[in-house]
Amino acid sequence: MSFGIYIVGVIILIGGMVYGAILMSIPAEWIAVGAIIILGISILTGVKVTRQKDPQ
Repeated sequence: MSFGIYIVGVIILIGGMVYGAILMSIPAEWIAVGAIIILGISILTGVKVTRQKDPQ
């Protein structure tokens, strides 16, 4: 799996979660905090999963 495809999926996931949070009337500050945390964790996980092994 490529990193680009992984990030596109994460952005779609975050978009859906943000939309749901808006419908639930959660304050915008908390929506932003949650989205940033999810994005950060996803980038770390995506780099780990899609990393190429170093040739030995």
